[in-house]
Amino acid sequence: MPNPRLTGLGGGLFSCAVMFMVGCLDSLLFDGAPLMYGLLFVPVGALTALWVRTADLVTAPVSVPIAFAFGALPITDSGGLGGRITALITVLALNAGWLYGGTLVAGVIASVRKVRHIRRRYR
Repeated sequence: MPNPRLTGLGGGLFSCAVMFMVGCLDSLLFDGAPLMYGLLFVPVGALTALWVRTADLVTAPVSVPIAFAFGALPITDSGGLGGRITALITVLALNAGWLYGGTLVAGVIASVRKVRHIRRRYR
């Protein structure tokens, strides 16, 4: 498995780009099924928390929910700007469990990595 070290901004851009591609693929292959989108969100959150630099660990749990919202744009089916915003808010509200779950995974991984780094530095 590759071991890249992304900056905080790089981790955010990575997660946003991957979730947008996941949203586009979900829209094309599964007609915007929220289950598939949520199932694929959790590993993206974990990878973002694993690949961000130790100095930028605090950004992983922050950028992952933003990526969830950005990636949900392709699976919202409504016309016009107002309709798309309303559909996006609805998708976020109905999939809050996936959003919280992926954010929790990213937060736990980032916290464990930070504690391990502090213990290593203390020794």
